[in-house]
Amino acid sequence: MRHLFLTRLRLNQASGVASAPRFHSDQRTGGLTPPRSPVSILTARRIALLVVVLIGTVSAQEPPYVNSLVADPPYYRVRYEGSSQPGELVYPVSFTVWIPPEVKTLRGLIVHQHGCGEGSCKSGQTGAFDLHWQALAKKHGCALMSPVYEQPEKANCQLWCDPRNGSDAMFQKSLIELGAKSSHPELATVPWALWGHSGGGHWAGGMTFLHPDRVAAAWLRSGVPPITAAEGKPAPYTISDAACQVPVMCNLGTKEGVTDKESRFAGVWPGNEAFFLAVRAKGGLIGVSVDPLSSHDCGNQRYLAMPWFDACLTARLPAKSGDPLKPMSNKDGWIAPLNAGDANVVAPVPAAKFAGAVEKSVWLPNESVATAWTQYIKDSAVTDTSPPPAPTNLRVSDNVLTWSAEADLESGLAGFIIERDGQFLANVPEQAKNPFGRPIFQNLSYSDTPTQPLVEMRFTDTQAGKTHQYRVIAVNTVGLKSK
Repeated sequence: MRHLFLTRLRLNQASGVASAPRFHSDQRTGGLTPPRSPVSILTARRIALLVVVLIGTVSAQEPPYVNSLVADPPYYRVRYEGSSQPGELVYPVSFTVWIPPEVKTLRGLIVHQHGCGEGSCKSGQTGAFDLHWQALAKKHGCALMSPVYEQPEKANCQLWCDPRNGSDAMFQKSLIELGAKSSHPELATVPWALWGHSGGGHWAGGMTFLHPDRVAAAWLRSGVPPITAAEGKPAPYTISDAACQVPVMCNLGTKEGVTDKESRFAGVWPGNEAFFLAVRAKGGLIGVSVDPLSSHDCGNQRYLAMPWFDACLTARLPAKSGDPLKPMSNKDGWIAPLNAGDANVVAPVPAAKFAGAVEKSVWLPNESVATAWTQYIKDSAVTDTSPPPAPTNLRVSDNVLTWSAEADLESGLAGFIIERDGQFLANVPEQAKNPFGRPIFQNLSYSDTPTQPLVEMRFTDTQAGKTHQYRVIAVNTVGLKSK
């Protein structure tokens, strides 16, 4: 973290001491290049003293990337320090993985990748603990991973979100070590389903281009990798035929340049549109889904991402671990014209019946996803008719109830109803929260991860005076109750 303090150092010219030139980050190494102008010995000494004071002050505070969540089985974690070697990852990084306890041999890995900036990076600390994403992983015999790149605020995000800068190699190194820790060595070789937000979308898309044989599907929320050369920007990727066989969804908020052309994030849509058209022109299996309510936050995107990933993983994961990914079936695909931001939604049709310009059409994996997509781009209110799983392991000790529960794959988990002796007692939580979308039991951050501290499945009956019979009912985000 040394460079963080140095880059923020300023000396006041009014003090009579020459201002210290800024230190410049070197993107090739992640280190610092010395100031180009001479600095007096006196000034240099004062700078050194001030740096020591700053570091001493901050070291007494809690470091920004301390993860208080314990990674005991079925969770596992590894962490690596940053490197000063050219081409290697300059930032420290940790990888936390959840492995479904009942899985004997893993079939794949779902990666939930945060975006840029300290706040977004820290949000990744809870990604592997998300009950909704765990439900998807469990259904398909996959592990769920959430990396945390310890990028200082305002530091260069490209040094990790471009996987060619060392994050690809570190990610794959973690799979070997986590596989050994968890007694699942196959983790190092299973296919990947990649979800990424903002800079994480850049990373997930880049990994798709670099490893199309390993990526089962990629969901890019508000971020895509470069595919054209631009001065001062990362080198563009080549769109290979193999990459075009990987299902990809470009997902963003309407306020990111689709209908709001003046917002802070108005440049997101032009980049996504160019990326989509370039991939689709080469026959890529790519779609676009615009959240009609959100900006750069993740909104309700998970209610389309879940069925989309479910369809892609069902179609592509091999029955036997170690076998290659299966290709998507052309006959199952559905297509709709690209009308981003248009209130008049044209419903998708089977690929064989589509009569428009294919190179400007949205590709969807099957009919059920096409139905969900149509609803999502209208109001994001994707419907669901399946109730959530019933809670288990209910325990009562000194009037304190604890239990276990899994999320509904389609609609997640909004909360619980507590009954005592057959009568309603309480809602847990009393009022579910989520400033970015549907209220949800674990709450959600800007980056689609549970907030800290994690909400516990616990309730205290303060009015209990005798032995009672209790029941806990799960409720998903469309209001359906467990049986």
